[in-house]
Amino acid sequence: MNIFNLEQKIDRLIDYQGKTYRYFSGTSYLGIGMVPEFQEKIVEGLWRYGLNHGQSRGNNVRLAVYDEFEAFFADSAQAESSLVMSSGYLTGTAALRLLKKEESEIWVAPDTHPAILPLDLAPNPRQSFEDWKIKCLEKSENLPPQKILILGNAVDPLQSTIHDYSWIARIGTKHDLTILIDDSHAFGVIGESLFGTYSKLKKLPAKVVVSGSIGKGLGLPAGIILCDRATKDEILNLPIYGGASPCSPGYLQAFLESQDLYLAQKKKLSTNCDLFYQETIKLNGILGNPEFPVFNYFEETWVDKLEQSGFITSSFPYPTAKDPRLNRIVISGFHLKNDLELLIEKLIELSST
Repeated sequence: MNIFNLEQKIDRLIDYQGKTYRYFSGTSYLGIGMVPEFQEKIVEGLWRYGLNHGQSRGNNVRLAVYDEFEAFFADSAQAESSLVMSSGYLTGTAALRLLKKEESEIWVAPDTHPAILPLDLAPNPRQSFEDWKIKCLEKSENLPPQKILILGNAVDPLQSTIHDYSWIARIGTKHDLTILIDDSHAFGVIGESLFGTYSKLKKLPAKVVVSGSIGKGLGLPAGIILCDRATKDEILNLPIYGGASPCSPGYLQAFLESQDLYLAQKKKLSTNCDLFYQETIKLNGILGNPEFPVFNYFEETWVDKLEQSGFITSSFPYPTAKDPRLNRIVISGFHLKNDLELLIEKLIELSST
């Protein structure tokens, strides 16, 4: 496996050392950044608001686009409020900093993103989500009623798994429950809309807070928190919020003006995932879910064979540098049908040898 040190943007096709590769890695699930009309909206936004807004949003000179974006995102996600910040890591850290001080117990899912992971808690990355769920339910039964904070991801992007949290309802009927879920790999991908899992999670008997990056599926260099109004007000008073510059406002304006482009890309992504899933479901050594654009493959030799045939896929050791490589194929809304057909043809060849 080669390391590709590029001096160009990452696109569906990458030219490197005289050879063209088809790119099936990364997290640009919708491929919105490759849509010319969206690129034009970004340029318009940068001309309107400038390249950066390097001051606190608490400053006496403010840009209305931040409030407009938050109101639109919250309403679309069926949340009372939202709060946009410069990264998903920052939003997760801010939400955790507020919530953890109020809880008696903190339970952490094995694949919890570091952005919402307390420094003094280290989940076992080799524990399965199902085993963790069973242990949570057992602890819930044995403990007297108290405040519990549950931390987890909406999606495990490494194992291509969409998590179900409906079982948490059993805990919320006994305990004072808060859940903080990282939606970084759900925004733009999971569900019918672009706005993640908050609308589903809010039905649970718990205080629900969702945070995460919107720089993956939605292609915006920012992070967001979805929550109730009281939680937002408390986060606004934290130094981590007041002392941080926000994301570039031009991108937010482009998002507000490009909903039709986003939905078109989401439709393309869904079509691509369905095609790839249906054509690979019976192949040995490939595992995936048509509702999430990441497919795992388990034969180590395929990494180099795919690369030699002009396909770049994701491959790195996990969970530590000493562990076997985790190999994945990432589908995007920017892939053409021909890209998928050529990859599928090669995978059929590899699986039959």
